[in-house]
Amino acid sequence: MLASWRDRDLGVAALVAVWVLVALGLDTGASLLQQRLLGAGTWLLLAALLRGQSRATRAQVAVVVVFASVVEYVFAGWLGVYVYRLENVPAFVPPGHGLVYLAALCLGRSGWARRRARSLLGATLVLGGAWALWGVLLAPRQDVLGAFWFGCLLVFARWGRSPLLYAAAFVVVSYLEIVGTSLGTWAWQPHDPTGLVSIGNPPSGIAGGYAWFDAAALAAAPWLLRRWPGRERTSGAAARELAVDRGEGVPQPGG
Repeated sequence: MLASWRDRDLGVAALVAVWVLVALGLDTGASLLQQRLLGAGTWLLLAALLRGQSRATRAQVAVVVVFASVVEYVFAGWLGVYVYRLENVPAFVPPGHGLVYLAALCLGRSGWARRRARSLLGATLVLGGAWALWGVLLAPRQDVLGAFWFGCLLVFARWGRSPLLYAAAFVVVSYLEIVGTSLGTWAWQPHDPTGLVSIGNPPSGIAGGYAWFDAAALAAAPWLLRRWPGRERTSGAAARELAVDRGEGVPQPGG
């Protein structure tokens, strides 16, 4: 069963990438009602993709949706660190976070990524470091927050239990942010609310910020699974699924 999931992992990641482009493209001129319809479509896609996933994966996605939604309403809705086109939190954003996490999870645990683990991790750190350095030293709009978040990504990639998940998150989240800010779906403010920390649009190390969602999902999923109906029959399988999703046994840089 686990092998069959891994066989379709790249397809899931590719489908999410296409949906991101379609949904954000449609949002460029969408009304509030049309945004809600895009939200319904995003929820349906997320539900459809999760039907073929393990209980462990579904638990992780649920954690990310809740955690990320809270972050959205605090940092976009309240603090205004970044602002959406209609100055709201669009209906497609909460399920969209679930899709983004699922895409990163699938990409990171895919056979393609596992066969190229060291190269993928190394490329992530080199490209991310170059982007962060450019944001601090050369970008027209300085990006200190991006450099800080890249530091978070370094920590997770080096000492976290799921290095390939964080490398895959760099790919997926960077793609999402570049598309979203280029289309004007959202825009990051030049500084944080204190005015002390400069922010790029998008921040260079945004995947490092998103890695906190990933870490929360991996940490909270075992707790959630213990309380999920049917745990008596599948606790051993769930533990194995979590190990697969974490990428346990995958070499880390310098390891």
